[in-house]
Amino acid sequence: METIKLTRKHMAELLLSLNGTNSRTPLKVLQAAWTNLHKEDELPPIIQKLLKPSKGEIGFSLNEIVSLGNLIEFTNFPQSTVQNWVKRDVRGLIGSPQLGKKYTTEQAAMLFIVEDLKATLDFDSIRKILTLVFNNIDDRTDDIINPMDLYLAYASVFDQIHHQSLPSIKTADGSVNEHIDGFIKDECRDMLSTFDGIVEENVSKVLNVMIVSVLTVQAGFYQAVTKKYVTDALS
Repeated sequence: METIKLTRKHMAELLLSLNGTNSRTPLKVLQAAWTNLHKEDELPPIIQKLLKPSKGEIGFSLNEIVSLGNLIEFTNFPQSTVQNWVKRDVRGLIGSPQLGKKYTTEQAAMLFIVEDLKATLDFDSIRKILTLVFNNIDDRTDDIINPMDLYLAYASVFDQIHHQSLPSIKTADGSVNEHIDGFIKDECRDMLSTFDGIVEENVSKVLNVMIVSVLTVQAGFYQAVTKKYVTDALS
């Protein structure tokens, strides 16, 4: 059976659909992500479990979040590492499980964001960056932007770079890197304009966090590609 991998954008859309804030069902999101899907029993066990009817809000065990995280392309999500995060490194950002012994979709998104930021940032920097846009961990209503919305926003920009056709880059008036950097900034600004309720004084905060997030994912991608070439060279 083909191993299913999800882009960050598809994972963000899946979380939103599980939370009931996406017009598409979880299965429709997965079918769009994996066009060869014909039967639900072809899906990984964690996805099959999430597709079963559930009463009330969807929650995740830490093991389930790890299983989901390892479905995301260019991601390595060791369980022992995530356990250390929630117990120590980003405990103040993630908090305790909010649905009995399970974590919410927002908390899952926060862990995926942390994983992305770890590509280039230390935990002290991650805490400072995310504290700019997230406030009381027990009350998502006071966030400048919801964790799932932030995840979808920068995942969509990354998706534009890696999975969509981009305009050809002419380097006569600048380097390729300068053009990519400018493209990321422009796309983040456009994406930010789609969100309601962000007051003017907070726009620059959210924009900078989005740009940092895209750039760290981009860095993680280059690290993954580099490791592949090293493996190929030594094999």
